[in-house]
Amino acid sequence: MPVQFAPRNFKAGQPCRHIIPDEPGCHALMKEERVYMAYETIIVETRDSVGLIRLNRPQALNALNRAVLEELTDALAAFDADGKVGAVVLTGSEKAFAAGADIKEMQLINFVDAYLQDMFADWQKVDRIRKPIIAAVSGYALGGGCELAMMCDFIIAGSNAKFGQPEITLGAIPGMGGSQRLTRYVGKSKAMDMCLTGRMMDAAEAERCGLVSRVVAPEALLEEALKAAERIASFSRVSVYMAKEAVNRAYETTLDEGLRFERRLFHSLFATEDQKEGMSAFVDKRTPSFKNR
Repeated sequence: MPVQFAPRNFKAGQPCRHIIPDEPGCHALMKEERVYMAYETIIVETRDSVGLIRLNRPQALNALNRAVLEELTDALAAFDADGKVGAVVLTGSEKAFAAGADIKEMQLINFVDAYLQDMFADWQKVDRIRKPIIAAVSGYALGGGCELAMMCDFIIAGSNAKFGQPEITLGAIPGMGGSQRLTRYVGKSKAMDMCLTGRMMDAAEAERCGLVSRVVAPEALLEEALKAAERIASFSRVSVYMAKEAVNRAYETTLDEGLRFERRLFHSLFATEDQKEGMSAFVDKRTPSFKNR
């Protein structure tokens, strides 16, 4: 079925049910009967059981500002609550996933305001989304853009992708989790290299050190990410949530506690209809029909 569009004269955050196919400047918004909001800095749509969000500030190379934060977290929360969506893909443009935080918005902020507002703390809302989020990265993912990609559950990169934490060149350091997540993903030495020199890492190096899960041709990037998300969405929602929770726990606890946590989740799945269906289907050599129960 065709994607429906929000006309460009809609206000951000306004519900939209209007259909204007192919109108220039429209924002891709929803599919079937699902209703999402019209936004100014992102484009939102659904592809079957996958939610798709595109960062849409092309003149600023998708730099992340307060408006992007508010709209992105709102759209993610809507997808998290949508029973028909099983996974989400987050992407930017071919030239830039996101080239960093919006420096013009930050340059005049003083310490007291940054501290009292707990600047950037709201980006942790991305972490709290239960459904898997795949970052499809083409072009630049620098500073906040690299940090946003790392907030997602895994990264698929185009061969033209460039990752980096160049805050040191601005007299600053990463503030959206770069020093913490990058160290966990690629190790201390590589993270120190990136944060202290501000250099960029290409897609091949990012794959070698474990920052990204796979690298594909730029023209195949979105298709590959959507295919992965659709596969995830085809599985039991209960087991998908638990798998994500178990892997994330590995970064937050000891091995012994993590193994115990994993076993408890594994045991609990034997109380679900989907575990019975999945194992019965395997024995019967048929495709399972999961009900997310």
